[in-house]
Amino acid sequence: METRRNGLKRESYVLSVDVGTTSIRCHVYDKEAQIRGSCITKVNLLYPEPGLVELDPEELWRGFVKVVNGAVQDSGLQMRQMETLGISTQRGTFTTWDRKTGVPFHNFISWQDLRAVELVRSWNNSCTMKAIHGVMMVLHFLSKNKRFQAASLIVFSTQHVTFRLAWALQHWKQVCQAVAEGNCCFGTIDTWLLYKLTKGRLYDSPFSIVSLCVRCLQLCWSEFLCCLVSLPLSILPKVLNTGLGFGIINLLPLTLKPHTSVAGLYPVVGWKIGPEVVYLAEGNAADTGTAIKWAQELELFSDVRETDAMASSVANSDGVCFVPSFSGLQVSAPLNDPKACASFMGLKPSTTKSHLVRAILESVAFRNKQLYETMLRETHIPIRKIRADGGICTNDFVMQLTADLFGRKVARPIQHEMSCLGAAFVAGLGVGFWKSQEELKKLQRTDRVFLPRNLYRMGDGGTEGEYTPILQSWEQALKRSMNWYGNP
Repeated sequence: METRRNGLKRESYVLSVDVGTTSIRCHVYDKEAQIRGSCITKVNLLYPEPGLVELDPEELWRGFVKVVNGAVQDSGLQMRQMETLGISTQRGTFTTWDRKTGVPFHNFISWQDLRAVELVRSWNNSCTMKAIHGVMMVLHFLSKNKRFQAASLIVFSTQHVTFRLAWALQHWKQVCQAVAEGNCCFGTIDTWLLYKLTKGRLYDSPFSIVSLCVRCLQLCWSEFLCCLVSLPLSILPKVLNTGLGFGIINLLPLTLKPHTSVAGLYPVVGWKIGPEVVYLAEGNAADTGTAIKWAQELELFSDVRETDAMASSVANSDGVCFVPSFSGLQVSAPLNDPKACASFMGLKPSTTKSHLVRAILESVAFRNKQLYETMLRETHIPIRKIRADGGICTNDFVMQLTADLFGRKVARPIQHEMSCLGAAFVAGLGVGFWKSQEELKKLQRTDRVFLPRNLYRMGDGGTEGEYTPILQSWEQALKRSMNWYGNP
């Protein structure tokens, strides 16, 4: 696609921004999906109290503007050559703001935040939930419909925005007063950025971000869920009819219907392009990036690229197990426990930094294996190809161990920041920069394919080889970390 200015043809490009938990990055993509310019800045997480995780909305906005301008400058191009902007953001992080002034009432409350844990626990143990579960069990018994079975097992989590928003409405008078006056806006990061970009003219949120709060088939806000936890519908943004981008967490088979899970997977909207809606069965393993960043700040290593060599420099982790649960096990099939703690277990005088680093990287592969097996049991969808993305996929140790434990080939794309590229693809399709999804498939390039080694081959009964006892020890450590912050 080209633009014209003063009779001269100019090539056009696509801008894409990924607002993650630890960083904001922006890329400029050309027609071949090659990166022409980039810029990245850190996300500063705030920890006002133990268990509370926040972000400054204005600082996040400044970081967004910084990376957009920086990427265009790095490309040597001009802003008017940018055809469209794609945005991919972390889901479940929200704030509220004054509808008239646009000033936030409070910081963003991160998806990692645990302030609503007691509210969630009280709801999960409430008579209302027990009644819902009971009715759904009866309906499942009578109809054999799996959706009723799934509804009879569902539990809420602190990662669900609804309960942290309910907490804010209960504890902050300023927010409650604004709601009463019809002057309160609620939104996740994408909503906030759109609101700022359009100077308040656009107040929307895409399906893919708010899908845990919407009726998946009707693609609108779930009035039942909002009424259940006393959320005013008047403060909710409109739900967009087109995707702004998407980010896939771990292994998510694609379906044309919402998936019904009885093992903790969540049916979410992946994206909507035209009339086609694609649903994902999501299994979430949180805190991978947090664990790596935490280990770096403890000076276990100075550069993330060192971790591969450190892990490979020792034969094993010396019996050390690491549980990556800084924000609990949230929406984490097959386990879900917001009271779980992060921990090292099995430490001994012979333990070195390399053992600790190897244990951290092993935990990533072990969680991937749990999710992979849950996906296979739940969906019965034949998985023909496995692709990994994100910063951790640049680590050869994690990638190779994941392939070994899966017993399957695992491909690593050349561009491992797929959330950014995915947002660019959806945005580009929307304006005709790319013409079809088939055209986009041809632009996907593989850097390396990791083949499973027979030493760790998976059999029908589980993993064979030397990782069997290590994996069993890690699963035992995981269970011992659960309910650590529970009531005595």
